[in-house]
Amino acid sequence: VIVTGQITTKCYVDITRVVRDTIASVGYNDPTTGFDHNSCAVVVMLEEQSEDVSLGVDRKGAGDQGVCLGYATTEGKSLPVDTHYMPVPAFLANRLAAKLTQAQRAGKLKDVYPDGKVQVSVRYKGDKPVALSHVIVSAHHKPDVEMAKLRRDIKRLVIKPALEDTGLLDKETRIMINPVGSFVEGGPRADAGLTGRKITVDCYGPACGHGGSAFSGKDPTKPDRSGSYGARWAAKNVVAAGLAERCQVEVAYVIGHSRPLSVTVDTYGTGKLADDKLARLVADTFDLSPAGIIEDLDLRRPIYAQTAVFGHFGRPLEDFTWENLDRVEALQAHKPKARATKKGGK
Repeated sequence: VIVTGQITTKCYVDITRVVRDTIASVGYNDPTTGFDHNSCAVVVMLEEQSEDVSLGVDRKGAGDQGVCLGYATTEGKSLPVDTHYMPVPAFLANRLAAKLTQAQRAGKLKDVYPDGKVQVSVRYKGDKPVALSHVIVSAHHKPDVEMAKLRRDIKRLVIKPALEDTGLLDKETRIMINPVGSFVEGGPRADAGLTGRKITVDCYGPACGHGGSAFSGKDPTKPDRSGSYGARWAAKNVVAAGLAERCQVEVAYVIGHSRPLSVTVDTYGTGKLADDKLARLVADTFDLSPAGIIEDLDLRRPIYAQTAVFGHFGRPLEDFTWENLDRVEALQAHKPKARATKKGGK
């Protein structure tokens, strides 16, 4: 494991111990897998944050440049489960991944290791999700596993508990578990990590655009993280306020500057106000400067390990303050009033 980058700190941190404890908590503690928390090498190559960047951050400026996107949608409102204003495929994929991990850590899937991946494809009628077309689960397992039993167990212990209450599983849903067959080579022994490689998985899937930056390994002075959280916060409140059925908020930043370069809104034709008016309303209602987002969402806390898996958005955790709906009333004050219909007349 190589830990590299730039940091700013006045205290001592035992980086090697943090790394080993994290690896153990994930479940890589079996030497027979070829990678475990006790025997793996940990190489620390950290440097102090550059003076140029530190100067800009100390002035409450953005720690980097970039374009950050946030998204929210009501497409899941017809389902019997709360999708938290997320695209249904992304929400269900995160739910499925969490259930796979839960079953593995609880010892219900004794032949399965921590590594795995999932995919959910949804059939729509118009903008309404009506069924699941494909559910795919790949699980890293021990060499001597009986594949038929493993597939039965994953279907029973993972897929059904995660998806059955949505009402989207039907007779036409194609369930594919370890579709290539054996998945013996996996985990850190087989792959070089995912940081910065699964940025769309961290967000909303293919439902909207992406600014291109990764979140992991960055503190909130980097707008890659705080700006994306602020944009989600704004988009979710816009949709919850009834100002749009779909909303994408895009915020651009420049390094060292305290204010966003621009704030734009795209409601995909579903807005109650014109997109440019909504953009001004968002800019007036939310302080989308990095310093403002950090302050309003209380981001200077050790909360980010939770974001490493199961998505950064659509999870109603207490620490995920960007999921709060605390600006709905302020936004609703600007919602156009329905015109009264005149009765009678000639």
